[in-house]
Amino acid sequence: MHQQLIIDKITSILSATDASYEEKLTGILDKASRIFIAGAGRSALVARFFAMRLMHGGYDVYVVGEIVTPSIRAGDLLIVISGSGETETMIAYTKRAKQLGAEIVLISAKSSSTIADMAGSVLQIGSPEQYGKVVGMPMGTVFELSTLMLLEATISHIIHEKGIPEEEMRTRHANLE
Repeated sequence: MHQQLIIDKITSILSATDASYEEKLTGILDKASRIFIAGAGRSALVARFFAMRLMHGGYDVYVVGEIVTPSIRAGDLLIVISGSGETETMIAYTKRAKQLGAEIVLISAKSSSTIADMAGSVLQIGSPEQYGKVVGMPMGTVFELSTLMLLEATISHIIHEKGIPEEEMRTRHANLE
């Protein structure tokens, strides 16, 4: 019962999400010198998941806040994952990245927010009215799972568009596990 509830909710969110985002985001990724991804809380987990998959796909990608993350500069891309677009730490990262000339993409449940105002592109996941209280999916679960699915679909798009074989991706997979 609960599995179907989650599947149905994510399906409704993704059905209300612009179908061109996979291609649009791929184009933005391909233009970037380097990619930096940031999120707070569970959105940070989604950001890490996406960063790992991008690395498997051959992109030069970093997770903001990791000790080995270099400085961002003009020509780089900052992807911020924030359901509200109002997370204070993400606002600070976005302001600084914009000052330094990086491109900004916000992935959010809202098209209008403090971060959206600074972003060059906003990918709105679903529509705001879909994010009311959902029994069994508390505290942002709907946004995070829907975003995870969209970003994994973007990776699938990249793999197919570029013809990246799984064997090639596997050569980039961690081998000190």
